[in-house]
Amino acid sequence: MTLVDIWRPGIAKTYTNLLYNTILVITASLLVALSAQIAIPLPFTPVPVTAQTLAVLLIGAVLGSARGALAILTYLAEGAAGLPVFAGGKAGLAWLAGPTGGYLIGFVIAAFVTGYLAERRWDRNILTGFLAMLIGNVIIFAFGLLILGGYVGFDKVLALGFYPFLIGDIVKLALATFLLPLGWKALQISGKI
Repeated sequence: MTLVDIWRPGIAKTYTNLLYNTILVITASLLVALSAQIAIPLPFTPVPVTAQTLAVLLIGAVLGSARGALAILTYLAEGAAGLPVFAGGKAGLAWLAGPTGGYLIGFVIAAFVTGYLAERRWDRNILTGFLAMLIGNVIIFAFGLLILGGYVGFDKVLALGFYPFLIGDIVKLALATFLLPLGWKALQISGKI
């Protein structure tokens, strides 16, 4: 069970469960879209600095594997359909197929894996929470660097797609790591668990 399962327990397998999950998925996709608008373009790389990694990892952990991945797929579908949800208000299929497309694809896998680990209670303490977030971040970079390398050359891929983002991602990992146990603590204090 994840945070949202505890927060809203006891929903029968009916239309209310479907409605609840649909609202969660759409809301999460919009949160990723919002986090993409916090974008700082770097003049030497096609990859902007955004808050997306933090949003994606937290969404996976809070919603779980299936809903987390579905939320990111919904976000990608919104962007592919022309809604300006990608970094800096960009949209369209070309954005998915471009230099940053690997990071976007990696978001889906990372949300699923982070959610899978959260379903196994990795999100309830700082050490395993950090490991879950780190694994998710590694997945994002693996997909992102693979595609980016095809555009900029694999000799330049770390300088353009990894090193400039390392410190920011460590900060985002730390923030996500500390927020999840606080969420569980808040549920415990409220008597939900």
